[in-house]
Amino acid sequence: MHVLLVEDDLPLAESVAGAMRAQGWRADISSRGEPVPASLRQDAYDVLVLDIGLPGIDGLETLRRVREQGSTLPVLMLTARDAVGDRVRGLEGGADDYLVKPFALDELLARLRALARRHELRRSQTLVLSALRFDAVARRAYVGEQPVPLSARECIVLQYMMLKTGQLLPREQLTGLIPGWEPGASDNALELLMSRLRAKVEPAGVRLRTVRGLGYLLEPAADA
Repeated sequence: MHVLLVEDDLPLAESVAGAMRAQGWRADISSRGEPVPASLRQDAYDVLVLDIGLPGIDGLETLRRVREQGSTLPVLMLTARDAVGDRVRGLEGGADDYLVKPFALDELLARLRALARRHELRRSQTLVLSALRFDAVARRAYVGEQPVPLSARECIVLQYMMLKTGQLLPREQLTGLIPGWEPGASDNALELLMSRLRAKVEPAGVRLRTVRGLGYLLEPAADA
């Protein structure tokens, strides 16, 4: 993952960037907001981490300029401003998430992973696996020409699993995609969701496997 971190507190920026690089990510640092729109045009970033209290133009104005040029890049606002009004202005200005300082690095990294996955889902248009087809624009799945009734959560999970066909996906990676999913929800809740989804999609010649203790995997059925 390639991250642009816009933060004028250099020790903090270096600490956060170091944690990102330890994950195998690329992390670029900018101490000001003015260069950000041009940087996003020049490099293929996966997510933007943006402080509000910047010298020169602040983070909200930087965000406005980024969205004005048509960028749909996911943006996480990272700031010491914790008032409700500040959060509302950031989210209504086009931010996708908001994290208040001080924060736990693990939480920041988890939020960035979730933002990047959701952005990847939005970019995928039509996914096909055996006789199963997913139309990301209409948010509908089909077996052949027959529509498959899916709940909102099933829709999110299926789209991501089709995008990652053949890859073992940990439980936490899938639940992180689902808005409102409680972190403490039992494994049984996800297994129930997967069981319902499995019954709906396996007639299309695909196999949704549970790998005990590891996660889930979607692949073509052996006889498909």
